[in-house]
Amino acid sequence: MRLTDLTKGATALVERVEDASARDPIAQRLRDLGFVPGEPVRIVARAPWSADPLLVQIGSTRFALRRAEAERVCVNPEDVAHASGATA
Repeated sequence: MRLTDLTKGATALVERVEDASARDPIAQRLRDLGFVPGEPVRIVARAPWSADPLLVQIGSTRFALRRAEAERVCVNPEDVAHASGATA
């Protein structure tokens, strides 16, 4: 699932950031900002009509990402409950 697929308020764990090409500077910047495997991420707000940007929170920091940037982040929404120790 892509970060762009999450609904407002949804939380997931980052699986990976996909590189569009070798030495992709945008993908590397996302990793530098904290979009690394296992890190919880939450959609705080979305622009209306599926437009840019998405406001996402990773840790205590919020970022406005273009949809094209957020599309590179693969997430797993089901792992959040397991990572926090919650039981179903």
